Amino acid sequence: MRNYLLILALVGSLTLSGCGYNTLQSTDEQIKASWAEVLNQYKRRADLIPNLVNTVKGFAAQEKDVLVGVTAARSKVAGIQATPELINDTEAFAKFQNAQGELTSALSRLLVVVEKYPELKSDANFRDLQAQLEGTENRITVARNRYIKAVQEYNIVVRSFPSNLTAMMFGFQTKPSFTVENEQEISVAPKVDFNRQETNQ
Repeated sequence: MRNYLLILALVGSLTLSGCGYNTLQSTDEQIKASWAEVLNQYKRRADLIPNLVNTVKGFAAQEKDVLVGVTAARSKVAGIQATPELINDTEAFAKFQNAQGELTSALSRLLVVVEKYPELKSDANFRDLQAQLEGTENRITVARNRYIKAVQEYNIVVRSFPSNLTAMMFGFQTKPSFTVENEQEISVAPKVDFNRQETNQ
């Protein structure tokens, strides 16, 4: 009887390891860790925006529409509950991604406006914010790439035989990934350059 239980336990453990259950667990945990880092970097960017807007306002208060646009885009991002569960909801994930995209666009418009104000570009506080924003954008790109890779590995396990049977049995489903209109944008951080020469109109 004892030997029978031992054999049964051995067969059970071999079956579980061969069915992909452990791989599903480890890849799911990797997604959670990667997603937490994405959120961390997006929060870092959002935290920089009030200082950035206030600094620009000090030199270019007349650019009200652009400043309001950045503030509104930041508010929209802050209004979305970026919980770990967000990555299990394709619709909510798309809404989050769109809000972050709008914030990126609003920041890009702000950076174009900065070109008209040489005094602003030479301000020490602004240059410090520039360096922080550039570093954050780079970290966002790295974090997104890690998340995309983690989701890809997990989704392959969820869809592949025989682990797809285990995934169905335990309720593992594919997770959404970031999408961009231009796939190269995933691997290249946005250029944050306040010091380039103004082009002739």
